Amino acid sequence: MSPARGATPSPENDDDAVGTRRARPSRPARKEPEPRPRVLDSLEGSAGEEEPAPPAPPAESAELTAAHYTNRTRRIARRIVQSIFFRGLVNRTIRRTDVVDPAAYGVKGTCVVVANHSSHLDAPLVMSGVPRYISRNLATGVAADYFFTAWHKKFFTQLVFNAFPVDRRGEGANKGLSKKLLAAGVPLLIFPEGTRSKTGKMAPFQVGAASLALAVQVPVVPVALIGAHEAMPRGANWPRRGRPPVVVAVGAPLRARGNETARSFNERIEAAVRALYAANRRMIQD
Repeated sequence: MSPARGATPSPENDDDAVGTRRARPSRPARKEPEPRPRVLDSLEGSAGEEEPAPPAPPAESAELTAAHYTNRTRRIARRIVQSIFFRGLVNRTIRRTDVVDPAAYGVKGTCVVVANHSSHLDAPLVMSGVPRYISRNLATGVAADYFFTAWHKKFFTQLVFNAFPVDRRGEGANKGLSKKLLAAGVPLLIFPEGTRSKTGKMAPFQVGAASLALAVQVPVVPVALIGAHEAMPRGANWPRRGRPPVVVAVGAPLRARGNETARSFNERIEAAVRALYAANRRMIQD
């Protein structure tokens, strides 16, 4: 008997019953694309974030050398921009007081400047508050995966903050750049807490800055920023109205002792910043 019209014989057995349908194999479940890692829009590292940030593209940052951070033409351009940005903008929105230990003026070589971190005002306050010999080539570490991935962000942060890229995973083409800069005489600004405080309270310092200073044998200049959180807390896009008071307290430089470990040195650095903070806190409360 020939098959009835419309019936399709089985490809495996032509004698299958007329009209019998073969079960189709089920399709594999559609695989959902993996979520892209987030990139934080911030100066600080990614401490405490659930998703690690990707490393920076090597082509954008591997070409940087110490000469880039000490170039005279760049320094002059940076001073002009900073005078507009720091004095014309930052200092007009707050009432600042600078307290500098005389010993800080004795730092004539390279150093690591450390400060507590609770506001986007912090980097401008430190760079305009430390002695001029330190600030003229002071380089600020920024997240490579955010600030060195687009030319306009890279241009702005390098022009204003003399920024150098920090790979937040500790990998990539920028590994070891901070040591090279210190060895070449470029002072560095580092915020050891790793991120801005949400409450204004100081978090424990991470050991990285102490380890770096210990490895290159350079002093650490402690800085306490008092009132910056109250003036422009995390999440704010502009300082609060009324020109809130802010104190920039620069302490005496610290050096590692003999066989002191990085952990012990870090504890002394943190204690120095906390002591500066406590000693000058009353200045914004009067």
